[in-house]
Amino acid sequence: MASKVRLYVDHPLGEGQSVPLSRDQAHYLFGVMRMADGTVLSLINGRDGEWDAEVIEAGKKGGILMCRVQTRPLLMPPDLWLLFAPIRKERTAFIVEKAVEMGAARIIPLQTEYTNNADRIRQDKLQAHAVEAAEQCGGTFVPPVDALQKLDRVLADWPAGRQLMFCDEAMIGDPVGLPDIAGPWAIVIGPEGGFSTKERDRLRALAFAHPVSLGPRILRADTAAVAALTVWQQALGDWG
Repeated sequence: MASKVRLYVDHPLGEGQSVPLSRDQAHYLFGVMRMADGTVLSLINGRDGEWDAEVIEAGKKGGILMCRVQTRPLLMPPDLWLLFAPIRKERTAFIVEKAVEMGAARIIPLQTEYTNNADRIRQDKLQAHAVEAAEQCGGTFVPPVDALQKLDRVLADWPAGRQLMFCDEAMIGDPVGLPDIAGPWAIVIGPEGGFSTKERDRLRALAFAHPVSLGPRILRADTAAVAALTVWQQALGDWG
């Protein structure tokens, strides 16, 4: 029986491909999970799908796995970006994890006028959370987590043809509405203090931005991210 352990590796995967392990990976598999030679686990790299791999060498400082058979092909999520203003450390990590689980293809932390925790953002830590989420949720794709970017700059460089679902807390109580437009999309969530009047006015003036309500109650930023992803996936995503 195959192990339930899933591990992300930054290495090509394919039949007969050997995969060297880092010291940290070896410690996890052989020290924490108590795996030994001959044990089978699942590997992903975000490119080559999911593979069963056998432990060939197990050591304290390293090891080698051997890919045997592909168990799942690469499954790409919809072409959906999540843009959000970072909040407290653990809640920012929660947003990244849930974005991976719910099928975001790219995650972009934003600096807005009311963002209070921008100086605490570490891209490498958030990317690690994305990897862990993919390992846990059965995903075969790991979305990139960008470095923190200013909202003004992101909007100025916006790619043609990508629609933007603008979650506007000023629309609280309005019916939740999302236009049925196929193609690339993004969702933008404001910080705990909401968007500034200037930011809201700019977003509303953009032809590709579609203001929506997330229901009759004000949601925390991390809850709003999950709610918005749910609304989009239900209407336009791969949940159907």
